[in-house]
Amino acid sequence: MRRDRGSMALILLTVWISLGFALAFGYGGVGPLPDWVFYPGIFLMLLGVVVRQWAIAVLGRFFSLKVRVVEDHRVVDKGPYRLVRHPSYTGVLITFIGLALAVQSSGALLVLLTVFGVSYGYRMRVEERTLLSELGQDYSDYMKRTKRLIPFLI
Repeated sequence: MRRDRGSMALILLTVWISLGFALAFGYGGVGPLPDWVFYPGIFLMLLGVVVRQWAIAVLGRFFSLKVRVVEDHRVVDKGPYRLVRHPSYTGVLITFIGLALAVQSSGALLVLLTVFGVSYGYRMRVEERTLLSELGQDYSDYMKRTKRLIPFLI
């Protein structure tokens, strides 16, 4: 069964293209931001990587780049998963925001947030549909008590 539904390919394609645009916008001065946002941007990029790696480590053998459910799969609700259902994508979002600040471009921020919303939004829907169909009520209950991406908000 094709559980991934093209979401990994969409992410790979759109992320690489958007990174190219973000760098071009930053170095081309599109929507310039003040110089001082560079260092907070670098900090956010590093924080985003740490959040993503933490989420991957907590998932352990349940982590995969492709959407899949393994034998004995269960809902993981510890670590960052206590607060959000997709903390590794939260890490990507933080990294994207940091990159836009580091290249000091509101144009880069707009491109990266748009691409994130489209490609990762689709991926989250695909993953949640799969997990609901395979894990049933346990995942449904988990969805009710957690936000998708940003604790207490989204």
